[in-house]
Amino acid sequence: MSRTRKRLDIDTFVARLAAAYPLWRAPIITFIANRGATPFEILVSTILSLRTKDEVTGGAAARLFATARTPEQVLALGEAEVARLIYPVGFYPTKAKRLMEISRMLLDVHRGEVPDTMAALLALPGVGRKTANLVLVEGFGRDAICVDTHVHRISNRIGYVRTRTPEQTEMALRRKLPRRHWVRYNELLVAFGQTLCRPQSPHCSRCPVSDMCPRIGVTRSR
Repeated sequence: MSRTRKRLDIDTFVARLAAAYPLWRAPIITFIANRGATPFEILVSTILSLRTKDEVTGGAAARLFATARTPEQVLALGEAEVARLIYPVGFYPTKAKRLMEISRMLLDVHRGEVPDTMAALLALPGVGRKTANLVLVEGFGRDAICVDTHVHRISNRIGYVRTRTPEQTEMALRRKLPRRHWVRYNELLVAFGQTLCRPQSPHCSRCPVSDMCPRIGVTRSR
Protein backbone atom coordinates (compact mmCIF):
# COMPACT_ATOMS: atom_id res chain seq x y z
CA MET A 1 0.00 0.00 0.00
CA SER A 2 1.41 3.41 -0.95
CA ARG A 3 2.09 6.02 1.69
CA THR A 4 1.58 9.77 1.48
CA ARG A 5 4.50 11.17 -0.44
CA LYS A 6 6.87 13.57 1.27
CA ARG A 7 10.06 15.20 0.11
CA LEU A 8 12.98 12.79 0.32
CA ASP A 9 16.13 13.88 2.14
CA ILE A 10 18.61 12.28 -0.25
CA ASP A 11 21.61 12.94 2.00
CA THR A 12 20.03 11.01 4.87
CA PHE A 13 18.86 8.29 2.48
CA VAL A 14 22.36 7.75 1.09
CA ALA A 15 23.97 7.96 4.54
CA ARG A 16 21.70 5.24 5.94
CA LEU A 17 22.37 2.94 3.01
CA ALA A 18 26.11 3.56 3.38
CA ALA A 19 25.91 2.66 7.08
CA ALA A 20 24.09 -0.61 6.31
CA TYR A 21 26.19 -1.45 3.26
CA PRO A 22 28.93 -3.41 5.12
CA LEU A 23 26.28 -6.00 6.01
CA TRP A 24 25.48 -6.61 2.33
CA ARG A 25 27.39 -8.27 -0.48
CA ALA A 26 29.12 -5.80 -2.77
CA PRO A 27 27.97 -5.80 -6.40
CA ILE A 28 30.24 -8.02 -8.49
CA ILE A 29 31.80 -5.21 -10.54
CA THR A 30 32.61 -3.23 -7.40
CA PHE A 31 34.07 -6.40 -5.87
CA ILE A 32 36.25 -6.98 -8.94
CA ALA A 33 37.31 -3.32 -9.04
CA ASN A 34 38.25 -3.35 -5.36
CA ARG A 35 40.59 -6.27 -6.04
CA GLY A 36 42.66 -4.06 -8.32
CA ALA A 37 41.12 -4.79 -11.71
CA THR A 38 42.25 -2.78 -14.72
CA PRO A 39 39.77 -0.72 -16.77
CA PHE A 40 39.85 -3.48 -19.41
CA GLU A 41 38.99 -6.13 -16.83
CA ILE A 42 36.17 -3.96 -15.52
CA LEU A 43 34.84 -3.41 -19.05
CA VAL A 44 34.95 -7.15 -19.78
CA SER A 45 33.35 -8.04 -16.45
CA THR A 46 30.57 -5.53 -17.03
CA ILE A 47 29.85 -7.04 -20.45
CA LEU A 48 29.72 -10.49 -18.85
CA SER A 49 27.41 -9.29 -16.08
CA LEU A 50 24.59 -8.16 -18.35
CA ARG A 51 21.51 -10.32 -17.63
CA THR A 52 23.67 -12.63 -15.53
CA LYS A 53 23.74 -13.33 -11.79
CA ASP A 54 26.72 -11.99 -9.87
CA GLU A 55 28.02 -15.41 -8.83
CA VAL A 56 28.01 -16.58 -12.46
CA THR A 57 29.72 -13.39 -13.60
CA GLY A 58 32.40 -13.74 -10.95
CA GLY A 59 33.24 -17.30 -11.94
CA ALA A 60 33.30 -16.52 -15.67
CA ALA A 61 35.52 -13.46 -15.17
CA ALA A 62 37.94 -15.45 -13.01
CA ARG A 63 38.26 -18.20 -15.62
CA LEU A 64 38.82 -15.74 -18.45
CA PHE A 65 41.30 -13.55 -16.56
CA ALA A 66 43.32 -16.57 -15.52
CA THR A 67 44.25 -16.87 -19.20
CA ALA A 68 43.64 -13.45 -20.78
CA ARG A 69 43.77 -10.02 -19.14
CA THR A 70 44.51 -7.76 -22.10
CA PRO A 71 42.95 -7.16 -25.53
CA GLU A 72 45.90 -8.93 -27.18
CA GLN A 73 45.46 -12.00 -25.01
CA VAL A 74 41.70 -12.13 -25.59
CA LEU A 75 42.22 -12.03 -29.36
CA ALA A 76 44.89 -14.73 -29.11
CA LEU A 77 42.41 -17.05 -27.39
CA GLY A 78 39.91 -16.88 -30.21
CA GLU A 79 36.14 -16.54 -30.05
CA ALA A 80 35.37 -20.21 -29.42
CA GLU A 81 37.73 -20.45 -26.44
CA VAL A 82 36.44 -17.19 -24.96
CA ALA A 83 32.89 -18.54 -25.26
CA ARG A 84 33.94 -21.75 -23.52
CA LEU A 85 35.59 -19.89 -20.65
CA ILE A 86 32.70 -17.50 -19.99
CA TYR A 87 29.94 -20.12 -20.19
CA PRO A 88 27.29 -20.10 -18.66
CA VAL A 89 26.84 -16.30 -18.60
CA GLY A 90 23.72 -15.15 -20.38
CA PHE A 91 24.08 -14.92 -24.18
CA TYR A 92 27.66 -16.18 -23.91
CA PRO A 93 28.17 -16.74 -27.68
CA THR A 94 27.16 -13.13 -28.42
CA LYS A 95 29.29 -11.83 -25.56
CA ALA A 96 32.32 -13.78 -26.78
CA LYS A 97 31.90 -12.19 -30.21
CA ARG A 98 31.54 -8.74 -28.65
CA LEU A 99 34.68 -9.20 -26.55
CA MET A 100 36.62 -10.07 -29.68
CA GLU A 101 35.27 -7.01 -31.50
CA ILE A 102 35.97 -4.72 -28.53
CA SER A 103 39.51 -6.06 -28.12
CA ARG A 104 40.23 -5.54 -31.80
CA MET A 105 38.88 -1.98 -31.74
CA LEU A 106 40.83 -1.11 -28.60
CA LEU A 107 44.02 -2.22 -30.34
CA ASP A 108 43.22 -0.55 -33.65
CA VAL A 109 41.87 2.74 -32.35
CA HIS A 110 43.02 3.20 -28.75
CA ARG A 111 46.45 1.54 -28.64
CA GLY A 112 45.08 -1.25 -26.49
CA GLU A 113 43.78 1.05 -23.76
CA VAL A 114 40.17 1.47 -22.63
CA PRO A 115 39.06 5.06 -23.36
CA ASP A 116 37.92 7.21 -20.45
CA THR A 117 35.18 9.25 -22.13
CA MET A 118 31.51 8.46 -22.57
CA ALA A 119 31.57 9.09 -26.32
CA ALA A 120 34.52 6.78 -26.95
CA LEU A 121 33.12 4.03 -24.74
CA LEU A 122 29.74 4.17 -26.48
CA ALA A 123 31.52 3.73 -29.81
CA LEU A 124 32.75 0.28 -28.71
CA PRO A 125 30.66 -2.67 -30.00
CA GLY A 126 27.85 -3.64 -27.63
CA VAL A 127 28.59 -0.92 -25.06
CA GLY A 128 25.58 1.08 -23.85
CA ARG A 129 25.24 3.86 -21.32
CA LYS A 130 24.92 1.52 -18.33
CA THR A 131 28.19 -0.23 -19.17
CA ALA A 132 29.98 2.99 -20.09
CA ASN A 133 28.98 4.73 -16.86
CA LEU A 134 30.03 1.76 -14.74
CA VAL A 135 33.44 1.66 -16.43
CA LEU A 136 33.88 5.39 -15.83
CA VAL A 137 33.00 4.99 -12.13
CA GLU A 138 34.79 1.74 -11.29
CA GLY A 139 37.60 1.88 -13.84
CA PHE A 140 38.53 5.55 -13.70
CA GLY A 141 36.89 6.95 -10.57
CA ARG A 142 34.96 9.49 -12.63
CA ASP A 143 31.73 11.15 -11.58
CA ALA A 144 29.08 9.21 -13.48
CA ILE A 145 25.68 7.69 -12.75
CA CYS A 146 25.21 4.07 -13.73
CA VAL A 147 21.54 3.14 -13.89
CA ASP A 148 20.64 -0.54 -13.93
CA THR A 149 17.34 -2.17 -13.06
CA HIS A 150 17.92 -1.73 -9.30
CA VAL A 151 18.76 1.98 -9.53
CA HIS A 152 15.82 2.60 -11.86
CA ARG A 153 13.35 0.69 -9.71
CA ILE A 154 14.41 2.06 -6.32
CA SER A 155 14.79 5.67 -7.44
CA ASN A 156 11.17 5.55 -8.58
CA ARG A 157 9.96 3.50 -5.59
CA ILE A 158 11.24 6.12 -3.15
CA GLY A 159 9.71 8.91 -5.23
CA TYR A 160 13.01 10.62 -5.99
CA VAL A 161 12.33 10.49 -9.73
CA ARG A 162 9.30 9.66 -11.85
CA THR A 163 10.56 7.95 -14.99
CA ARG A 164 9.68 5.04 -17.25
CA THR A 165 13.08 3.86 -18.50
CA PRO A 166 16.62 3.52 -17.08
CA GLU A 167 17.90 6.14 -19.53
CA GLN A 168 15.25 8.60 -18.38
CA THR A 169 16.25 7.81 -14.79
CA GLU A 170 19.90 8.52 -15.56
CA MET A 171 19.08 11.91 -17.04
CA ALA A 172 16.74 12.77 -14.15
CA LEU A 173 19.40 11.81 -11.61
CA ARG A 174 22.03 13.83 -13.44
CA ARG A 175 19.80 16.86 -13.00
CA LYS A 176 18.71 16.19 -9.41
CA LEU A 177 21.18 13.99 -7.52
CA PRO A 178 23.97 15.98 -5.80
CA ARG A 179 27.24 15.22 -7.55
CA ARG A 180 28.83 14.08 -4.30
CA HIS A 181 26.61 10.99 -4.43
CA TRP A 182 27.10 10.05 -8.09
CA VAL A 183 29.95 7.57 -7.70
CA ARG A 184 28.46 5.49 -4.87
CA TYR A 185 24.78 5.71 -5.83
CA ASN A 186 24.85 2.66 -8.09
CA GLU A 187 26.97 0.58 -5.71
CA LEU A 188 24.68 1.28 -2.76
CA LEU A 189 21.39 0.82 -4.58
CA VAL A 190 22.46 -2.37 -6.33
CA ALA A 191 23.47 -3.98 -3.03
CA PHE A 192 20.30 -2.64 -1.40
CA GLY A 193 18.15 -3.94 -4.25
CA GLN A 194 19.75 -7.38 -4.24
CA THR A 195 19.43 -7.75 -0.47
CA LEU A 196 16.30 -5.95 0.73
CA CYS A 197 14.55 -3.74 -1.82
CA ARG A 198 13.60 -6.59 -4.14
CA PRO A 199 11.38 -6.13 -7.20
CA GLN A 200 8.62 -8.23 -5.65
CA SER A 201 7.77 -8.32 -1.95
CA PRO A 202 10.66 -6.18 -0.64
CA HIS A 203 11.86 -6.65 2.95
CA CYS A 204 10.40 -3.38 4.25
CA SER A 205 10.41 -4.64 7.86
CA ARG A 206 14.23 -4.76 7.81
CA CYS A 207 14.82 -1.70 5.63
CA PRO A 208 17.06 1.08 7.04
CA VAL A 209 15.08 3.73 5.12
CA SER A 210 11.54 2.35 5.52
CA ASP A 211 10.36 5.46 7.38
CA MET A 212 11.44 7.63 4.43
CA CYS A 213 9.95 5.53 1.65
CA PRO A 214 6.46 6.03 0.18
CA ARG A 215 6.71 2.52 -1.33
CA ILE A 216 5.43 3.65 -4.71
CA GLY A 217 4.20 0.67 -6.68
CA VAL A 218 4.70 -1.80 -3.82
CA THR A 219 1.63 -4.01 -3.36
CA ARG A 220 3.15 -6.62 -1.07
CA SER A 221 6.09 -6.50 1.32
CA ARG A 222 7.74 -8.49 4.07
